[in-house]
Amino acid sequence: MTLLDLITREAARLKKAGVSFGHGTANAFDEAAWLVLWSLDMELDALELHAKRELSADEEAKAVALIARRIETRQPAAYLTREAWLQNVPFYVDERTIVPRSFIAELLVDGEEQGTLDAWLSDRTQRVLDLCTGNGSLAVIAALAYPDVEVDACDLSEAALEVAKINVDRHQLGKRISLMTSDLLASVRGPYDLILCNPPYVNASSMAALPEEYRHEPALALAGGEDGMDLVRRIIQDAPAKLSDIGVLVLEIGHERRHFEAAFRRLEVAWLETSAGDDAVLLVTREALVRWSKRSDGWRA
Repeated sequence: MTLLDLITREAARLKKAGVSFGHGTANAFDEAAWLVLWSLDMELDALELHAKRELSADEEAKAVALIARRIETRQPAAYLTREAWLQNVPFYVDERTIVPRSFIAELLVDGEEQGTLDAWLSDRTQRVLDLCTGNGSLAVIAALAYPDVEVDACDLSEAALEVAKINVDRHQLGKRISLMTSDLLASVRGPYDLILCNPPYVNASSMAALPEEYRHEPALALAGGEDGMDLVRRIIQDAPAKLSDIGVLVLEIGHERRHFEAAFRRLEVAWLETSAGDDAVLLVTREALVRWSKRSDGWRA
């Protein structure tokens, strides 16, 4: 059996089993390719070059066993391989953090080319905070994208910060990324010129309906309360005190734009275009946050 034949067959197997995707792949074929190639110690971009390679019985059995584990446990593939890729940057990952998949990463990598994010920054942008850092992926990508900035990365979970340290060390960024424990913005230093945050924002009804794969991830990093905005409210309230005079907050809220706009009426934000559309990530300036908070109905909106 060739490599391509095996991947095609195992993709059909994944599809028939009804597994859910979204942790690095979006369909059965890509998921099967990832797991089969990883099981054979092949690079993830090796399929085209080796598609017609004949596999040994042992190689086939090894790949089939990993696919079987994926189906039986419903664990995300990244937890099985202990690796995830975000914007072509590799990261270690395990069950202590969610699998990295933030759309903010696209803005960091493509900011200069597309002007989407860089238009809001300046040559004075020097201090960056990755709030709710998880495995540290956004902190690492920000440091790689902007070689002149210093990055703080914080999380409430000590276990998540252990994973983040693995990734900071892996990319040799220990001199530019500082890891710290903080309950949202409570213990960070500031002021920051740029705060990046992919917080827990899944609303209660969506949490109850999550596929089993997502239930392997820490609920602390997903659940955002009844409307998904519990932690976002705290971030919006506390951010002005942690932002510099040129500071901006980039916030991912996924599918919760309706709930965000209901919770923060008349807050002036810019919605940034990503592969998910123009309603998953927003940017708000310190000036807009201060102006909104001063309104008499600000926190009751």
